[in-house]
Amino acid sequence: MTAERTATLDDVARAAGVSRATASRVVTGQGPASQRSRDRVAAAVTALGYVPDASARALVTRTGTRLAIAVIGHTAAVLDDPYVGRVLTSAAHVAAEREVGVSLHWLPLHDPGSLARLADGRGLGGLVVVNATRPALETVPRTLRGRVASVGVGARDVPSYDVDNRAGTDGVVRHLARTGRRRIAMVTGPSWLPCGDRAVEAYQHVLRETGTEPRVVPGDFTAARGADAAIEIMARWPDTDAVFALSDLTALGVLDGLHALGVRVPDDVAVAGFDDIAFAGLSRPALTTSTHPVEEIATAAAQAVLDRRDTSGATFYPSALVVRDSA
Repeated sequence: MTAERTATLDDVARAAGVSRATASRVVTGQGPASQRSRDRVAAAVTALGYVPDASARALVTRTGTRLAIAVIGHTAAVLDDPYVGRVLTSAAHVAAEREVGVSLHWLPLHDPGSLARLADGRGLGGLVVVNATRPALETVPRTLRGRVASVGVGARDVPSYDVDNRAGTDGVVRHLARTGRRRIAMVTGPSWLPCGDRAVEAYQHVLRETGTEPRVVPGDFTAARGADAAIEIMARWPDTDAVFALSDLTALGVLDGLHALGVRVPDDVAVAGFDDIAFAGLSRPALTTSTHPVEEIATAAAQAVLDRRDTSGATFYPSALVVRDSA
């Protein structure tokens, strides 16, 4: 016994009594066809149980068969960040609704050309770049313009979607100041990531208003760096009474580092983060933070490239203060 053969587009054309080209135009919805031909092809598709092949459909419509999520970072370890997982999951939901696959890629920070090579890949329907830098985005081929979006900074012809971390940081630091904290230190994100500049500027602005000097140490969005940063801050500025970290993972590391030093939170030093990840409310003390609607941002970016939405410029999503026990 042989396996039942899958119906092809040629079978549909023969059954409908039309040319293969006409059958293709009807099935893909691309190009003209008479109503009589459409009815005959539709009946043949139903009778034969024909299912268009995704790869063939992509070649005809030039839409591609997959959405690539490209994450820029120093090492492939950046793909393990929970933030990336949230982006990937949200984008996958959008892609599944459009019968498109999803692939995840690490792009080395020191090799901007890797983005151009990925963009030239076969079957690519759209590209969402996470942790983007302008030099990297400038390498995207013109043939892919309109099918690329950035989560973070944007560039010419590449729309961007991001959280308003300027307003979010302003809200967190003002909250710390309202509760009587005056010597507030900040642990930043990676220096090469331009979207973090807005947050640093907001922090510095609030401190200027309160008449105090900024205390900034570099971070990398990891808990390990947060623990080290806490020790560095208390060594450089022993009178520090609050620490704001530009990611919850870093803030959780700060909590650990302060605990190791015997510093009480929030009695001696208040701690706040940014993102409102699931673990933020489970730490002891529970972490004060500001929200980051990653799912909304990733969904909008994926829809923009897969639906060919005519978007441009930067779209920012609001961040809301979440007050808990740590500050």
